[in-house]
Amino acid sequence: MNEALLALGREFAALYSSIGRPSFPPEKLLRAMLLQAILFDPLGGLLMEQLEYDLLFRWFVGIGIDGVAWDHSVFSKNRDRLLEGSIAAKFLNAVLAQPKVNTLLSTDLRARSASGKVARCGHVTNSGSQPTVY
Repeated sequence: MNEALLALGREFAALYSSIGRPSFPPEKLLRAMLLQAILFDPLGGLLMEQLEYDLLFRWFVGIGIDGVAWDHSVFSKNRDRLLEGSIAAKFLNAVLAQPKVNTLLSTDLRARSASGKVARCGHVTNSGSQPTVY
């Protein structure tokens, strides 16, 4: 995952605005979205609760001990904004292209992910012919 984030560094830099309020860091947001997918938490409420008090979650996302955890509505709005662009799909494809990750996934899921059907980080069930993405 770190390699994928580094590879997309220039694209992240383009997302930051030089005016207005500080931008929501897309790197941290993508890490949080990955945790949201792992937790099978389509609405993000459980993730926001975990970020309030769980140091491991805070470390993974990049929020310091004394940092402020995000508000659920702010997270949702920024997550949706990031998903509207192409950066989330590029990140997922960069993660899936890594050899360490590639060997852990089934061929069926890799084929669907590469075709863009599972481009949104969400709950994916691999039991039927179509993935369930929230």
